[in-house]
Parts: sequence; structure tokens; C-alpha cells
Amino acid sequence: MAAEAGSGGVVKHILLARFKEDVAPERLDQLIRGYAGLVDLVPSMKAFHWGTDVSIENMHQGFTHVFESTFESTEGVKEYIEHPAHVEFANEFLPVLEKTLIIDYKPTIILRI
Repeated sequence: MAAEAGSGGVVKHILLARFKEDVAPERLDQLIRGYAGLVDLVPSMKAFHWGTDVSIENMHQGFTHVFESTFESTEGVKEYIEHPAHVEFANEFLPVLEKTLIIDYKPTIILRI
């Protein structure tokens, strides 16, 4: 049985990214550190994780990186999006992306009876 999606309030903010080919590895490292640093600047951002595609299924559709941020509520995501530190970072980050996909969701817990 699945618990209601709205229970608990936690929201995951997922960003899938494919960077432009001309982005230097040093610049990419700098951007990822900047993204991770938002967790210390934006109070509503509770956690941050990132990684690169390691799937053997080859269904990534060109996306190479995934970034996951955790918030306590949808209101927290809104605060994050509007926060000056996020706005400043997004103005640096978004122009180096070839394509992106962003999804926010509330994790569902499967309860065993």
C-alpha cells in the first residue's frame, strides 16, 4: 500500500542536465561546487546530491548529470527559486546547459502490511 504523496511534506527537486560541449572541466567543477554551496545559503534547501549517468541501459536521452535537492515543502522550493543566491547561480548555470529537465516530486513510501 502506498502512503499519500502529500504526507510528510518532503519535496525532491531533480535537475537533469546536458552541458554544452565547450564547457571546460574546471568550469564544470566550479559550477557544481557553486550548486552544492546553495545548501549553505538557502535556508529552505535541506540537502544536495549530484552524480553522473552510469546506466547501462543507454536511455539517458543525452542527459549526463543529475542534481537532487531536498526541501521540507513545496513552499520551500518556491523560496529557493526566488532566493537571490539561487537567482545569481542560475544566471551562471543555465547558459552552459545544452538541455535540461526539472521535476519536483513528493516521495511516496510503500508500506508493507
